Amino acid sequence: MATSAVDPRSPAPGGFTLIEALLAISIAAIAAGALLLGVTTSLQTTHEAMEQTIADGIARGLMDEIAGGRYAAVGIGGYQVNFGPSAWEQAGSGRELYDDIDDYHGLRVKPPQDPYGIKLGTDDGEGGQRHPSFQVPEGFLDDWSEEVDVRYVDESDLTTPLAHGSTSDYRAVEVRIYRDDPEGGRRELAKLRRVVAYVPPM
Repeated sequence: MATSAVDPRSPAPGGFTLIEALLAISIAAIAAGALLLGVTTSLQTTHEAMEQTIADGIARGLMDEIAGGRYAAVGIGGYQVNFGPSAWEQAGSGRELYDDIDDYHGLRVKPPQDPYGIKLGTDDGEGGQRHPSFQVPEGFLDDWSEEVDVRYVDESDLTTPLAHGSTSDYRAVEVRIYRDDPEGGRRELAKLRRVVAYVPPM
């Protein structure tokens, strides 16, 4: 009975060689890596956008709080040169005694707080704490800070601050929100600037 000889060098019909299998695995690994990188980048971008949105809200809230006060303290007039809260205004638990715009000059708070000195995200807006179920996660804003500067600006160019001791009928209020990132350093998340005018009494 005759038998047919099989060439040991020819691959089995319908199968993969070891090289083909390794090549397929390599291509799949590269594709998976690229997909994972894309997902990671997308998540990072989404997280940064969320932080900027929150920071913008904090900055706008603080700016509205500042703009709700008088231009200058009663009896002092609109041309004082030394800005900042008085001893009486600093006696509150937070900023609840601030009553004019210049009180906020030099404000540096970390983490951000409401006017009563309660950390944002835990406050109820009236000097108390909100229910724990409605508070932000513990530590979420701990590396955030808010800063305010108030300066007189040139009447002919409202973008130019005046040197200390010089006055005008215009003040610029600048609010900034920062986050101290252990990996990326200090990052500015939001900045708002508003110019307010003084109208001397007739």
